[in-house]
Amino acid sequence: MKTTTGNRNDLMLWGVLGVFALGSCIYIYEEVFAGSSSAPAPSSAVVSAPAVSSARTTAAGPETGKAARAMGSTSAGLDPTLHMDAMLVSESVEYSGTGRNIFSPNSAPLVEIPTPKGPARPQPTGVPVAVLPCPPNCPLPPPPPPIELKFFGVETASDGVRKALLLHDDSVFVASAGEVVMRRYRVIAVDAKTIEVEDMQNNDKQTLPLLVN
Repeated sequence: MKTTTGNRNDLMLWGVLGVFALGSCIYIYEEVFAGSSSAPAPSSAVVSAPAVSSARTTAAGPETGKAARAMGSTSAGLDPTLHMDAMLVSESVEYSGTGRNIFSPNSAPLVEIPTPKGPARPQPTGVPVAVLPCPPNCPLPPPPPPIELKFFGVETASDGVRKALLLHDDSVFVASAGEVVMRRYRVIAVDAKTIEVEDMQNNDKQTLPLLVN
């Protein structure tokens, strides 16, 4: 009986020691291996933006632009933190110029282009202008040019209508009264020995005699 009780006490003691040893091993493993693999969580940068008044300035003066440039260029090359102050100052700047707005096609001022004026024309006064007679040595107007047609014969049709035979250089034309030759000469009347022709360009009428061989 003594032997059995002693063995049981020894087993219980060894079991308690084993539990403590196992817990010590687990603690050492977590502190050494698991602690070295886990990196501390980076602290999140908190960007604080100052409160902006709802009422913005209607006109941006030179001091506002200087403040925006100063706040934006103090330590922008060294500090990667986003500075909201400079951005908010820039947002408060509003366009208030009096010139042309390049973002609006309808903002260009209308420029009136003066209409060129010619020389003033004399207005009629209602008084008739007296036409002075030509002096004795007044030159006469040049005569109209002669009609470049030659009348060399007459042809009578079966209905009794006479047609004139006309010659211009090497071309021969046959025309009765009312017809136009060469788009310029109108035949007015055809007789046995003469014809009357009108030059439509010069509004001149001439009588051409019959050429005798």
